Amino acid sequence: MSSGPGRRLVLHVDLNNTVVAADAVSGQGPRAALNSFLSTVTWGRAGAAGEWQWVSDRPSLRPPCPDALSYYSRHGRDPAFTERGPGRRFRSLHARHLQLLEWPGRPHEVLSVQGDPSKRYHLLLPAFLRLLDALHRDGRAFAVIFRTFGTDLPRALRAVSCALQGQHPQFPALRDVALPVDLTPGQIRCSKREVVLTKGAERLTTREDARKLYNYFSSFEGIGGFQDHFDWWARNQFSSRGGKPLWIDPHDSSVHHIFIDDNIRLDDADTIVNPQVKVLVGNGRGNGQQRLPGSGEW
Repeated sequence: MSSGPGRRLVLHVDLNNTVVAADAVSGQGPRAALNSFLSTVTWGRAGAAGEWQWVSDRPSLRPPCPDALSYYSRHGRDPAFTERGPGRRFRSLHARHLQLLEWPGRPHEVLSVQGDPSKRYHLLLPAFLRLLDALHRDGRAFAVIFRTFGTDLPRALRAVSCALQGQHPQFPALRDVALPVDLTPGQIRCSKREVVLTKGAERLTTREDARKLYNYFSSFEGIGGFQDHFDWWARNQFSSRGGKPLWIDPHDSSVHHIFIDDNIRLDDADTIVNPQVKVLVGNGRGNGQQRLPGSGEW
């Protein structure tokens, strides 16, 4: 594929509630998954008597005012958010976006999923496939690495493979995107001592040299994926310290790493990515120095 303009892109992409509107672990289908997501992007505050009061009728990724709280931060993710209680205010919004997720035409065994008894929905958000098509048309060199705590990685990889074979009725031109899809899921496991990456016969560890993991991801070809370490995130109170590791070299002008995840927040105590900046010394050989920036910094 042509290198095209700009640096090579490596997109680290979460699955559930980011590009997959379902969750095999929780058993949520598209209706419940969309409800859960809306509970994280709608904002209010507790009134004098403790009742919930909305401060905005529009969902947003950022709070609309300084003292606003997401419904999720106060009450947790709610798979029936718009069907009861204060969330009913957003019922029509939920219905409109759920309709946009409906699968067109005949069901596809991999690319569509069963939702309501008489409805099937997209497994992958059409916006994600549109992104692949746009990057290809722009001539960008890029790779996609799915990074998920869940168990939907194998079917997501199969779905992308089908889409790139031209099987998606809305994106037949994706057959022209010459990206190999590696259907073998990898694993990333973290501890106080090291981070270990395994994929098939491959095994890399930060104990030997963290630079090797940076180089591995920077040179990744095509589309693949890794299951990150949820238990480590939980043991670290769901903070950045236990999040999905992302190695960054600010002095490397040849590649640009981007992480896309619905749980990224500008709060180290409540976010899902653990950015680790590699500052290289001299000619770039050796381990270099490493520091951990705050979420708001990167």
